[in-house]
Amino acid sequence: MSDAVIPPPLGPDDLTADSSPVAYQTGGPDGAVAYVTLNRPEFRNAQNSVMTYSLDAAFRKATDDPGVKVIVLRAEGKHFSAGHDIGTPERDPHVPYPNVAALHWDHTDGSGDASGKSMSADQRLAREIEVYVGMCRRWRDMPKPLIAQVHGACIAGGLMLAWAADFIVASDDAFFSDPVARMGIPGVEYFAHAYVLGPRRAKEILMTGERFTAQQALDWGMVNHVVPRDELAAKVDDICAKMAEMPMQGLFLSKKAVNICEDQMGMRNAMDSVFGWHHYAHSANAETGDSLAGMDAKSMKSAGERR
Repeated sequence: MSDAVIPPPLGPDDLTADSSPVAYQTGGPDGAVAYVTLNRPEFRNAQNSVMTYSLDAAFRKATDDPGVKVIVLRAEGKHFSAGHDIGTPERDPHVPYPNVAALHWDHTDGSGDASGKSMSADQRLAREIEVYVGMCRRWRDMPKPLIAQVHGACIAGGLMLAWAADFIVASDDAFFSDPVARMGIPGVEYFAHAYVLGPRRAKEILMTGERFTAQQALDWGMVNHVVPRDELAAKVDDICAKMAEMPMQGLFLSKKAVNICEDQMGMRNAMDSVFGWHHYAHSANAETGDSLAGMDAKSMKSAGERR
């Protein structure tokens, strides 16, 4: 695949619906809401690197705008996100991007390819420290509230995006899963499972690979609200309007206080520990020539639909 088809890293001024995998606009009361929209609907909003860095540019733009109080993460098309890009024509793990979330060495050396199968263990570790765990933690720590507006599929890496948010509002047709145990891997990199689902539900969804519904996610405490699909945007806007009336300092300190409590319960340290097991799994799989244990986007989707 030629690098020419892959967009370069984008800055905050490049976030338009026509040219970017992420779109940005403001609205709501007095323009106090920034809408950040995943914009690869033809690929179920699978996350390649340029999408990740475009998301970061959008969140930086919203954070830097003094008129924005609340950020909404939403998606174009039928689905919120099918997760990490493991098979589209624009898959780009071999393309260097400037590190933003972590101070680490580059994960590419020019010898890799779009499959990512030829990555060494240290390259893969460097990449996932930056574009997965590092980015999600960076976004979780933004000083402004982030609401995930979820519809359709929210799978694996899609969960990471939603879990980095402060609120999750889902449509009644939304469904969730983290099926990567089929690859011999213990869940996606941002391992918040036991904290957002509880330990027994986390084990169930990981060990079965089964999807769970928006109503189940509500019952388990993972999402804040579930509404009909045609009421989803209005519900999110209603929450945004209430928060826009609050002082920015109150919003920031409330968010910081709850995040600190979650970290004191061990989430950050636990995530670091599981990340090590995650990379053990990649390395063990790579001994057979494929760090994803022979699975690809098509086989993962088919396995999920059979359940």
